[in-house]
Amino acid sequence: MPDPKRTLIERLFAQHQGALQAFFSRRIRSKHEAVDLVQEVYVRMLRVKDSDAIRNPEGYLYTVANNLVYEQAVLNKRQTAIAESNELSIQGELARPAGFEEMFDTQIRVKRLREVLNQLPPKCRASVYMKYHLGLSYEQIADYLEVSPHMVQKYLGMALAHCRRRMTAAR
Repeated sequence: MPDPKRTLIERLFAQHQGALQAFFSRRIRSKHEAVDLVQEVYVRMLRVKDSDAIRNPEGYLYTVANNLVYEQAVLNKRQTAIAESNELSIQGELARPAGFEEMFDTQIRVKRLREVLNQLPPKCRASVYMKYHLGLSYEQIADYLEVSPHMVQKYLGMALAHCRRRMTAAR
């Protein structure tokens, strides 16, 4: 026998999927994120324990969607601040002049860094190259890789963590 809760949610999703995607597209930067957030609404609706307590399912659906827009904005703001702080740290290190020993050490470290970067998955490596070599924005990288800007931030975070671990281990 079909689950009435699941049937209700599937009906809601079928009826409102396009409208939800438009709702998210008007409020966030990336169409990739809009698709992900529509799926997240569906997942959260399925997690509701007492669906009978929901008097207005359509209203609840858009309340969940609105909450997700807010959560996404907070998350993007936090990740942007972290990424900017990492960039400032990297730029500060690069701006410092190097002596002879540091130049020799730098050559060795650059060679090691290239080896470490080659260990990354292709999209992580591409994100690093496009961000730090070409100077592209998260949105530009996301469009090129066909992922969300949030995913680009994840790739860069993973790459940075991987490089820190491997470079520290090489010392």
